[in-house]
Amino acid sequence: MADEWKAPVNETEEERLAREAREAQNEEARVEQKSWKLLEKTLLAGVQEQRRSRRWGIFFKLLTFVYLFGILALFLPFMDVDKAASRSGNHTALVEVRGVIADQEAASADNIVKSLRDAFKDPKTKAVVLRINSPGGSPVQAGYVYDEIRRLRGEHPDTKLYAVITDLGASGAYYIASAADEIYADKASLVGSIGVTAAGYGFVGSMEKLGVERRTYTAGEHKAFLDPFSPEKPDERAFWQGVLDTTHQQFIAMVKQGRGDRLKDKEHPELFSGLVWSGEQAKALGLVDGLGSASYVAREIVGEKDLVDYTVQESPFDRFSKRIGASVAEHLAMWMGFQGPQLR
Repeated sequence: MADEWKAPVNETEEERLAREAREAQNEEARVEQKSWKLLEKTLLAGVQEQRRSRRWGIFFKLLTFVYLFGILALFLPFMDVDKAASRSGNHTALVEVRGVIADQEAASADNIVKSLRDAFKDPKTKAVVLRINSPGGSPVQAGYVYDEIRRLRGEHPDTKLYAVITDLGASGAYYIASAADEIYADKASLVGSIGVTAAGYGFVGSMEKLGVERRTYTAGEHKAFLDPFSPEKPDERAFWQGVLDTTHQQFIAMVKQGRGDRLKDKEHPELFSGLVWSGEQAKALGLVDGLGSASYVAREIVGEKDLVDYTVQESPFDRFSKRIGASVAEHLAMWMGFQGPQLR
């Protein structure tokens, strides 16, 4: 253990005072240094606390915004005042058919039918315009809408329904349009595509190259006839073609029923080949009755230029939920190599 420091024996009074002054100065410096360190730690802790508080504040603000947006998205459709109810005068009702016609899409039969019913039941509706911009889709959904249009026309004989094709009115979309009293399109619109398609993939060659063996267990000779991992059989291909041909004939029959003698199918049998025509060509072939927009029809044909939109407006939450369900089903069907008949 080191000996304690001792003042020099021969230290004078002046030296002692100087030494004590130096020691006092050193002690004061040490105390000041400790105070600065303590102050620094305190300030640093305060800054860190402010940062944490700011982060939590941002988090809670964001959480509140998301919550309020979700509530708004859920209830906005119900809070929105019906556009039609706000109109006191006569008008032309507008119903949109936009995008692929399918069960979980905006252009589903449920949405279109509800919109049409709302439009027809309003006593102020003088005519209904079905504005179409669609490549087609499910023959079942298109058939539902077609039948409902025919029913509503019979129930409301004084209220005409006009189909107006904008960019595209093909396949299942034209199926629906053919139920209208009259069809209009732009001269450059694409109209027609009266045909049926179904598609899939065959992975037999890929499986062989990878050395993978397919094992399928079924009850029923043709239960797995659409399996993309098994070789295609001629009799099963012929059967599936028969299903498509039957659906095609149903499509043709409905178009003929809707268009009647206006259709130039005897002179142009290629009308039912799946080809598509411009609006100008479609008029010459009897696929449409005239050229014009929804506004033109309301103003010049109906005589009520005021258009009121009756289209069902889904909330973002509903659209998101339906899109998720449709996406899962679509990808599952693609993985299985199967796509049902489509009017596209």
